[in-house]
Amino acid sequence: MSDIHEYLQSQQQRMISCIEALVRAESPTYDKQRVDACGKVLAEQFREHLGITPEVYRQDQVGNHMKFIFGKGEEQVLIVGHFDTVWEPGRLAYRVEENRIYGPGILDMKAGLVQALWAAKALRELGLPVNKRIVFLCNSDEEVGSITSRALIEEEAKRSKAVFVVEAAQAVTGALKTARKGVSIYKVRVRGRAAHAGNHHEDGISAVRELARLVEYLESLTDYDRGTTVNVGVVHGGTRSNVVPEGAEADVDVRTVTWDEADRIHRIMEDLKPSRPGLSVTVSGGINRPPMERTEKTGQLFRLAQDIARELGLPLQEAMVGGGSDGNFTAAVGAPTLDGLGAVGDGPHAEHEHILIPYITQRAALLAHLLERV
Repeated sequence: MSDIHEYLQSQQQRMISCIEALVRAESPTYDKQRVDACGKVLAEQFREHLGITPEVYRQDQVGNHMKFIFGKGEEQVLIVGHFDTVWEPGRLAYRVEENRIYGPGILDMKAGLVQALWAAKALRELGLPVNKRIVFLCNSDEEVGSITSRALIEEEAKRSKAVFVVEAAQAVTGALKTARKGVSIYKVRVRGRAAHAGNHHEDGISAVRELARLVEYLESLTDYDRGTTVNVGVVHGGTRSNVVPEGAEADVDVRTVTWDEADRIHRIMEDLKPSRPGLSVTVSGGINRPPMERTEKTGQLFRLAQDIARELGLPLQEAMVGGGSDGNFTAAVGAPTLDGLGAVGDGPHAEHEHILIPYITQRAALLAHLLERV
């Protein structure tokens, strides 16, 4: 066990107390008041344990974003994490069962933020040289696409020699994430012509029927060999059963492995056409998160992490995953990005969301050694 890991082991209960406080400060993305209150809890933990206060980026519709700077030097390393969650207040409860802790947003990704804070604290308490700026960028709108924080993330990533994203590790394996699929989101709207379904059915042009045709076509674009999925997840249409439907719409989620494939699907979406006169098809949306493609520099970061894990006696793998994160943005601007450095557990966005207690100090130690050596 390294000195860093030993120190963190001695502080495990304090780390868990920090996690509990942050999780109990429930923070559904669009509840600005609650998200800002959660941000204040996080800021107080940084002040108490690292002696630093945030630069605050105030927002109108979502919680305020925060940046904390630890250490000094010409080089910069960026740690990215979010403190908003998908859970409405009271939906899940904080609880401990054997070696698991459950709670809203605990895996995605409040425990990861606490682990990152304590990784830096371990370096400070043990007097280990950092010789670089460690920037913690904590945003409040990741769960809805980081719309207001994306520019901040990209700006800091461009200044950084490495980016560490403290999202959860891959479930079951605990693997780090060296690649992520890109995410594109579209809304397809169809307009037809209404008519009485009994008296004048022949005068109507069904938007629902046309949308059904488009759904079949869009779903057929899924290609598992390419790693491409096209999912029509929500469909609305019509007004009453006895009216030929004039309007219908669908929400479409697209996941792709490469930029080229994301662009190919995007061009297909933009080119959707109606099948007959009297119908119109409009498409809005586009690429929300670009694919996080594995680069050689990201590979070098992973190999460093794997060497450190080996020294700590931990098995460590890498993985490409389908979900997006803010790491998609940092990788797209050319910053070497290592994702999945947060908590180990299972159930993000699910009722059984939880972290595994034995991994809390292990993963914090892994990140601390990375900050020391990168």
